[in-house]
Amino acid sequence: MTASATTTGDPRSRDDGLGWVTRAVFSDARVAVTVDAEPPAGHTVVARYAVVPSVARARFLLPLGCPRVAAAALLSYNALRPAKLRAARAVLGVAARAGAVDRAPFPVLTVALPVGLDPAEVLLAARVGAELGAPVHAACGVRPPDPNHKPTLQLFDGRGEPRGYAKIGWNDATRALVTTEAAALREVAGLAGTAGHPGTTRLLTEFAWAGQAVAVVEPLPARIRGVSVDTPPDLTALLAVARRGGPPAPARQLAGSPFLARLTAQARRAAETVGDRASAAVADLARRHGDVAIEFGHWHGDWVPWNLGRHEGELIAWDWEHSGPEVPVGFDLAHDAFQRALVARGEPAAEAARQVDTWLNRHGDVLGLDRARQRLVADAYLVEMWLRTWRLADAGAGWNPALHPALLDTISNRHS
Repeated sequence: MTASATTTGDPRSRDDGLGWVTRAVFSDARVAVTVDAEPPAGHTVVARYAVVPSVARARFLLPLGCPRVAAAALLSYNALRPAKLRAARAVLGVAARAGAVDRAPFPVLTVALPVGLDPAEVLLAARVGAELGAPVHAACGVRPPDPNHKPTLQLFDGRGEPRGYAKIGWNDATRALVTTEAAALREVAGLAGTAGHPGTTRLLTEFAWAGQAVAVVEPLPARIRGVSVDTPPDLTALLAVARRGGPPAPARQLAGSPFLARLTAQARRAAETVGDRASAAVADLARRHGDVAIEFGHWHGDWVPWNLGRHEGELIAWDWEHSGPEVPVGFDLAHDAFQRALVARGEPAAEAARQVDTWLNRHGDVLGLDRARQRLVADAYLVEMWLRTWRLADAGAGWNPALHPALLDTISNRHS
């Protein structure tokens, strides 16, 4: 690698959201990135972005010289956003379409390369364009640094038509999430409508990039509409996801299942962090429910209203990064109940766990769950959810304070 192009004013040296995003998107040290400054001598400018609204409060990187793309980055999929945010983006998007972003006094982020260096070798957007067979323009949202989040490029052609999203896995935790989602999208491709299976976005390409995992997913339908957080769960879709659109699988006892073996192994690895509490929770799960026979299947892994939409009457599901096989059928229902309480309503983990019990009691019979199986699903899901929290922390994402140690305490207290 040649000498670094990092300069004193390089935003990649910042410790805020702008620094986090630019380090992920412009990861090659040969790429010169400056804000309101000319690039080093011997470099050619290849892109300029408006930093909106300011460097200190950056929320968007919008491409300059491409009014249609800047407008599309603000206006696309606004129907999925909360009303207040939708209104603000609509105003800015209309202004961007008229070229206002190019004329506004926003800070300008400049990207430049050494003369003669192929952009597709060092620029992610150029590499994605090469993978897709056509040039793309990129815009990017900026959010506070979070080791569990993935910078995502919005991709457009020169007319402002969406071409997809490029998700960037940049640490152990997010690389695993990107890889899992790519695998899930390959597996469910073509299942839309089969026994009520939701539609999905297609995986366009997947590749490794400068130590990162990148998955490029096709855009959502332009007229997709969000699902309200008050909408009842779509039980037919949940069953279709669990069964991959096929028939029910034979019930098997929890004891001896690959699922219980995985929980046991992960709990042992978590012992260095939390002692024997996780192992005790898994042992208690096996003791209480080991002889219960239940259907095992797949799950979406993050089935919540904000990952769902409807287009022409069809349910669409995205963000499959926690998907996996060999879990008790009913896990997606349990997760939906838990997350609506925890995230949408801001309730503590203990109350979110009670909502899991309530929903399984209310809807479980449709999923083939009698009372014994409902209790198994609830207890097993909560252990699975804590172990997910631990896996992310162990991979570098840090602890989710809403779930640790509160969820482990909740699990310990459920049957005391």
